[in-house]
Amino acid sequence: MSVPSVISVIDDDPSVRLATNNLLTSRGYTVYIFGSALEFLQSAELRTTSCVIADVQMSVMSGVDLLMHMRGLGHRTPFIFMTAFPDDAVRDRALKAGAICFLAKPFSTPALINCLEAALSKHGEAKT
Repeated sequence: MSVPSVISVIDDDPSVRLATNNLLTSRGYTVYIFGSALEFLQSAELRTTSCVIADVQMSVMSGVDLLMHMRGLGHRTPFIFMTAFPDDAVRDRALKAGAICFLAKPFSTPALINCLEAALSKHGEAKT
């Protein structure tokens, strides 16, 4: 029996967190939700997360800043970004920092699942 991948969803919008949690849980993933990058950084899930799905624009620490901070700490966890304000400069910065995908809200379920499967397979995680 395989262990489900652990996905951490970080978004300051409660409705986005809930919808993403419900979608991924229904697909068999173990999901943890966080309202901020700092909340995630202080959690036990920091070390067990298989993939981070984060909003780009959040107060205090942006999603891209979180990715760069985690890389600086030596974490190689794959990142998928989502944003309601797609911007080519931010997209380029995120991808150069190592993001797997950059999704503009609203995005389709298949787009998110494809990104997640790519992120997990690229980083040696088994599919759920």
